[in-house]
Amino acid sequence: MSTVQAALSLMGSRQTGQDVRTQNVMAASSIANIVKSSLGPVGLDKMMVDDIGDVTITNDGATILQLLEVEHPAAKVLVELAALQDEEVGDGTTSVVIIAAELLKNADELVKQKIHPTSIIAGYRLAMKESVKYIKEHLTYKVDDLGEDCLINAAKTCMSSKLIGADSEFFSKMVVEAADDIKVKDGKGGYNYPIKAINVLKSHGKSARESILVKGYALNCTIAAQQMPRSITNAKIACLDFSLQKVKMKLGVQLLVSDPEQLDKMRDRESDITKERIHKILATGANVILTTGGIDDLCLKYFVEAGAMAVRRCKKQDLKRIAKATGASFVTSLANIEGEESFEAGMLGEAAEVCQERISDDELILIKGTKARTASSIILRGPNDFYCDEMERSVHDALCVVKRVLESKSVVVGGGCVEAALSIYLENFATSLSSREQLAIADFAKSLLVIPKTLAVNAAKDASDLVAKLRAYHNSSQTKQVTPEHAHLKNCGLDLYEGVVRDNKKAGVLEPAISKIKSLKFATEAAITILRIDDLIKLAPEKGEEKSYQQAYADGSLNG
Repeated sequence: MSTVQAALSLMGSRQTGQDVRTQNVMAASSIANIVKSSLGPVGLDKMMVDDIGDVTITNDGATILQLLEVEHPAAKVLVELAALQDEEVGDGTTSVVIIAAELLKNADELVKQKIHPTSIIAGYRLAMKESVKYIKEHLTYKVDDLGEDCLINAAKTCMSSKLIGADSEFFSKMVVEAADDIKVKDGKGGYNYPIKAINVLKSHGKSARESILVKGYALNCTIAAQQMPRSITNAKIACLDFSLQKVKMKLGVQLLVSDPEQLDKMRDRESDITKERIHKILATGANVILTTGGIDDLCLKYFVEAGAMAVRRCKKQDLKRIAKATGASFVTSLANIEGEESFEAGMLGEAAEVCQERISDDELILIKGTKARTASSIILRGPNDFYCDEMERSVHDALCVVKRVLESKSVVVGGGCVEAALSIYLENFATSLSSREQLAIADFAKSLLVIPKTLAVNAAKDASDLVAKLRAYHNSSQTKQVTPEHAHLKNCGLDLYEGVVRDNKKAGVLEPAISKIKSLKFATEAAITILRIDDLIKLAPEKGEEKSYQQAYADGSLNG
């Protein structure tokens, strides 16, 4: 009998060491290569066609990666990374994926040179901390010092890489105005900007420049009956989440009657129940009723007689926002604690005016002068649905950028400026260390240059030449800081249309500082997460008794 114990048998496959790391790095690089060409103001768009033939044309990194059904576990980390950046900041989703993949690629090279992953991770962490500190101390500008124009410039920078880049002047003013309309005091002397309070509606037809900003909340619905008033001032609004239709018996409920007169009474009672409900609502002084359900013709009559405005089949999401803006309660049922039905005046919201207007080709209901919070709506026009969808994504990104700039009150210079400055700073910082983290920090510095390089490549310019010039400028700004003529060189970035290096602060290429800081943090964390993996155990799926449709058809098991 053998004393050597049999090796542990796994129902699946196991890979360890360098194989796994190389495989993970390749997966991350291939994800980054997909989005690489969409970076920057001259980036290209991607056309995604899903399994049922729906077409999406987009330039937004997070949208592209969400539509890809990624199988590889390490690549999924990058997809989630882009989604996180989109949620936290709203912009910079493409660059965060590219930086993470580049960090991984360089780390893999170091591991091949027999440097332990733990040392690389420690170096990356240190480099990230130093970068964030350097950005905050040397590269950020306060919004108050730069004036109002920097908001419009930040929105323009965000839109420059999108489909509506040609009209960025027009849209950036609209976005800044919309964000300014919805500010809410946070109680600490500042303001919050809940951008969800801005309703973005799409309506195709006309050109993109015909898009308009509407003060008030626009609802893509119309009044339920033509006899109702088209405009109501001093509106009292009820937001209901149930149907106002003739009450029908629930399924499985039977009533047995012997007298035909009883049948008529039952029918009358059915319609009376809803009538009572409507009168309870109208008795509180409600003159605008918005419901997610339907309202049948019998019930419409009561609203017309009362001179109230009723709107049916509103979206639940819209109603919740309207309830927040007007101070109404979102009522899901009229039942109270006692088990009876009641509706109180406290559940109503207030607005200065509710009216139905024809905007472009559609009739919309506008709620103006809401009591609790201000609201605004943007109605986007475009030649077709793909264009309108991409415009909506671009406007959402720009709104997020404006919100971040207004809330954090600081911006950095864009166009590869921050990455080049950090790269020079970290290289000098690495040489001051005498530990093995030095190599990892130098590689971190090298990885950051992927952003200016990709920007230049996408613009069909000579990347090596431009990046070399950019580095030279930043090097002299950091090493010769004593002289004032070198101090402003820290704002140097790429001008991708002309193919030269220029002062991007003067040119108005600005981004929220929080976007750069978060993208560096997220990219480093993602790279570290994947770098730590040195063992991959994949369990084989259990083989059940599943048959395909064809097999089942052939052996007759479908015949019952």
